Amino acid sequence: MNLPPALLLFLLLLAVHGAPVLADRLLPGAAPLDGGRRLADGRPLLGGHKTLRGVVVMVALGPFLAGLWGLPWQAGLALGIASAAGDLVASFLKRRLGLRPGASVPGLDQLPEALLPLLAVRPWLPLGPVPSLAVLGAFVLADLLLTGLGRRLGLYRRGRPPAGGAPPRAGS
Repeated sequence: MNLPPALLLFLLLLAVHGAPVLADRLLPGAAPLDGGRRLADGRPLLGGHKTLRGVVVMVALGPFLAGLWGLPWQAGLALGIASAAGDLVASFLKRRLGLRPGASVPGLDQLPEALLPLLAVRPWLPLGPVPSLAVLGAFVLADLLLTGLGRRLGLYRRGRPPAGGAPPRAGS
């Protein structure tokens, strides 16, 4: 695929980011990555929506798609690992804020998962500041739109109680 580097990165980010949601629909019932552990604050480490299956899907899809789209598999692996790490960081921070798994926090839900991969793939896709900001902005907007659409279509399993998840906050 002969796409501009910024568009290629944007498409890879969207695919890797959305893969765990689709995997959950196709293969439900994965155990939480944190095993239900809670920290001293009494809140889950990550919450019930973060699973080993989700991390594996993100990390495996990156090199697969990179190879299909003409990038070295190492670039895809770096993107998948960095995207999963960004997603886990965001979940950790949301649990510290007392938010339930699945709660949406615009910006926090997208920036770590896009910024870390953007930095990780620089050896293969060296984007300047303007294309980098364009990818970040486009990813944030696309993720907000697609997440809203996915919730309306029932792609997210919000109704199930997450294993080891935090109780909903008052007013949520």
